[in-house]
This record gives sequence, C-alpha cells and structure tokens, in this order.
Amino acid sequence: MRPTLPFFAVAVSLLAASCAGSTSQAAPRTTAARAPNAYDAYARDTLKELIEINTSESSGDTTKAAQAMAARLRNAGFPESDIRVLGEEPRHGNLVARLRGSGKKRPLLLLAHLDVVEAKKEDWSFDPFVFREQDGYFYGRGTSDDKDMAANFVTNLVKMKKEGIVPNRDIILALTSGEESGPYDGVRWLLEKHRDLIDAELALNEGGGGQIKKGKYIANELQTSEKLFTSWEIEAKNKGGHSSLPGRDNAIYRLSDALTRIAKFAFPVELNDTTRAFFERLAVIEHNADMAAVAKGGDPAAAARLSEHPLYNATLRTTCVATMLQGGHAENALPQSARATINCRILPGTEQSRIEETLRRVIADPQIEIRMIPHLPAAPASPLAPEVLKAVEGITNSMWPGVPTLPVMLTAATDGSHLRRAGIACYGISGEFSDIDDVRAHGKDERVLVRSFNEGREFLDRLVRKLATGP
Repeated sequence: MRPTLPFFAVAVSLLAASCAGSTSQAAPRTTAARAPNAYDAYARDTLKELIEINTSESSGDTTKAAQAMAARLRNAGFPESDIRVLGEEPRHGNLVARLRGSGKKRPLLLLAHLDVVEAKKEDWSFDPFVFREQDGYFYGRGTSDDKDMAANFVTNLVKMKKEGIVPNRDIILALTSGEESGPYDGVRWLLEKHRDLIDAELALNEGGGGQIKKGKYIANELQTSEKLFTSWEIEAKNKGGHSSLPGRDNAIYRLSDALTRIAKFAFPVELNDTTRAFFERLAVIEHNADMAAVAKGGDPAAAARLSEHPLYNATLRTTCVATMLQGGHAENALPQSARATINCRILPGTEQSRIEETLRRVIADPQIEIRMIPHLPAAPASPLAPEVLKAVEGITNSMWPGVPTLPVMLTAATDGSHLRRAGIACYGISGEFSDIDDVRAHGKDERVLVRSFNEGREFLDRLVRKLATGP
C-alpha cells in the first residue's frame, strides 16, 4: 500500500503496531488445526520464488517477477495468447493473464502488486530477499504486502486450470508494479493504455484482512473504500528585514496562527454504507454503546468520544494535518516566507475543491497562499454489494465459525482507488489473519503465519469460485 505505512483497517480498539521483535516468537494459538492441502507446497514454492526476486523501486525488477509467474501459468496449460508481460519501462513490468470462462458475466479481476517497500539487509535480522521459514512463519520482504496474495492467486488459478474449471466469467489476474512507490504504477498505466486487458465488473485486491488478538480470531475485514490522499501547501510571505528591528507582521507567526486554526478544526462526521456497517458490527464485537449510537446517527457526544481514538476519528471524517514545515532564510533576518504542508485524507466521493474551500474558510487569512499539490482525483466507494458481502460472510462462517465479517474503509491507500475511479468495483479481502499487535508490513523482519497464508489461499479459492462459478 501507499503512500503511508500500511495498516489493514484494523477493527479492534487496542491497536498496537510493532515492527520489531524476535524471529523466534511462536505462532499464536487460534482455531482448530487446518488439514494440509495438496497445493500448500506449490504455494510455498511460488511465494519463495517471488520473495527472492528483488522488486524494490531502487534496485529491483518487477518484470522478472512477472515473467516467473507467467512461466508457472504457462506450465499449467494457460495458452500463450492469454498471458501478457508488459509495462511502460523495462524494469517495471506487469503480468496480465486470463482464465477463459463462458462469458455469461463480465470478468472478475484478481489484483496484487509485485513491488515491495525498500528493505536494507543491515536493518533486518537476516537478508530480506532470502525466503525463510521459522517457528510457523514465512519471513521476507513482501510476505505480507503483497507477494503472499500474488502467490495465492497464481496457485489458485493453476489449480482451477488443472481441474478443468470453466467459470461463468473470465477470471483476469493482474500482478503489477509501482504500488508502493515510484512513477511507474502498473494499474494506472494498464487502465490508460490497455484497459481491455483488465476491464472487469468487479475486482478483488489487498486492503482487507483477518485480525487476531491474543490468539483469537476477531474479525474478517471486507474493504470497500479508501480515503483520498491530497496535500496542500500554505505559505505566508513578508518583505523581511533585519532581525534587530522586528515588526508586528511576521511570516512565521502568521503561518503559525493559520496552523493553530487548522489544528483546532474538525471536519464534520460523515458516514457511508461501509463505515456505518463498520460501527454497527464493531459495536456488537466490542459491546460499545458509542459505536451503536454513531451508527444510528445524531449523537455528537458519542462521536466526540470515539474521535479520541485516531482510527475511529479517521473513519468518521476527513482529516487534515500539518506534516512538513519550512521558514526563514537566516538567523539574523526576519523571515520572508514560511511554508507548511497540510496532508488531507478525504472521505470517498468528496471533491478536493470542497476541502480547499474549507481550509480557506478555517485559515481565514487572505494573505495566506493556498496551493494544492497535484494528486489524483477523488474515487467513489464501491457499493456494499449483497453478492460479495453474502459470499464473504458465508465462507468466513464456514471456515471460522463465529468470526464476523466487518466492512471497512481504509484510511490509507491501495491501487484499488484507480479501479474505482475507472468504474470497476473493487473489494479488499484476503482471508489471511494476522496479529494486530505484531504488524510488520513495511517494517523489520516482515512475516506471515504459515497457517494464515494457507487459510488465505483456501478462502480466496472459495470466494473466486463462488463469484465466478456459482455454488
């Protein structure tokens, strides 16, 4: 995910992210033991191959990873005409492959990114680009973001091909570049240059996962929307002068006043279908009256109490926060300029112009210049489609009885926003559970539970078959 540290819309109140820890920590006890699957070894080998291909922006190559996965599909019987490796730059290739169906429905797109966040060997306990299995975990850069999902999608399509499955719609696999960083975003490029290759009715992507707390499976998240990342630069200017002759008008003080007004301002509470369902269901899990009241609407006091928690505050409203600051040019001169960057995470469907108007009103100083830093336009939320929600709930209850499905809005960002902007409904769901107190994606010694990796593959296999082949 990008552009911030990834967290998977965690759905419990005691969120604690930790990127450190011993590699020898034992896997947590969860539900009943899972029976081995015939494709466990194949999926492990696929993930190992992906991990050991460096796909970081600085020194990696997603084209090599795309070609490796193309070879696996080719060996499973996919015709050459249904496999494409292509990209806008030689080192940033994408794989697009298609399992042909009967065409009764429009295609289903399976999306995962091949690129990974930078990882330095000296920062890890071992080489991040050497796959390791230890104490019930797979280790390596990308094991949880997002090569695990890529490996499981490839494995499941190989399995379906070998079983001779002919779905009622084409199933398209897109393994892409540039999601984490850099200018070569594969999804954006494919939509602009090769829309026909990935055009679909709906898509499955990262952005939603299962949560484990103290060894217990808490909830399986279904992500239907994500906030829009947009920043503004605000600047105060002054003629300056000698610091020994200060006047009342000072660029730094003027900017400081504007920042104070922004800090004290809160955007209004706005719920959509997903966030309302999020609080409704989480209220039951957490026995939280404030969540139930907010979901029903019209309780400002309950919303204010929930807003004290950063995750819930970010779920309730658009947020804007100062993230960078520059001012002055010499210690003995009055500042001629002072600038700050205001980063906003905007609710789905809200236009950037509306946020800029609000910032101007809150700052209330015509001498402060406000400039939007170019970013992508707004993306709508995907509908909480009964077909998808019912399928996810049914499979979740079958695999993990009693574990609820929790619709979520991601406060960070994925490539799903490109699809939603292009009119393709996108749902973040992996069926892969992780410990909310041990989040290592983008961090040191990234890992995934072996059991969760295998469960996620089984979940996705069932879900894809349900959406593309019926019961």
